Amino acid sequence: MTTNPTSPATLDATTLRELIAAGRAPRLLDVRTPAEFETSHIPGSYNVPLDLLKEHRAELRRHLDEDVVLVCRSGARAAQAERALAGAGLPHLKVLTGGIMAWQAADAPIAHGRPRWDLERQVRLVAGSIVLASVVASVFVPGLKWVAGFVGAGLTVAALTNTCAMGMLLGKLPYNRGATCDLETVVGRLRREPASGQPA
Repeated sequence: MTTNPTSPATLDATTLRELIAAGRAPRLLDVRTPAEFETSHIPGSYNVPLDLLKEHRAELRRHLDEDVVLVCRSGARAAQAERALAGAGLPHLKVLTGGIMAWQAADAPIAHGRPRWDLERQVRLVAGSIVLASVVASVFVPGLKWVAGFVGAGLTVAALTNTCAMGMLLGKLPYNRGATCDLETVVGRLRREPASGQPA
């Protein structure tokens, strides 16, 4: 585990795996979209999409008294979730270093479901398609080249701030949502199941 005053505490995949094997599993909150979670997730984790977590952090905080480890694809969204929950007064937060990618690279147990494109890949597809279409169309309508510039500026801001407005918008599409990502369902599962439980 590492700590830094300006960055969240982290936990690596090996240490998390050891805690789970020893029966001392922390509460695992996976903040990816329901579609990404369905594709693959750590057994025993709970899907709490980042936008839901940010909007209802005070309510979620009341049901999270134990150690919490936040998981996403690579760690960026989990760091945002950590800041949101820390702001709501939740102690004992850690971010899984490298996210689900590091967990899979460590050959740790993973639950698989129907394959879906992860959010980062969707952002690359949409951003690339908009840039390509606007550059090609600018041959006929010169002003459209600025659409490509706007997308480029957005991606630059996303990199500098480690956030992604396009990703947040894509996360709200039906493809990325699921029937179990509402607050009532999430809170019900957190209330019923211990940290070491195996939610469906």
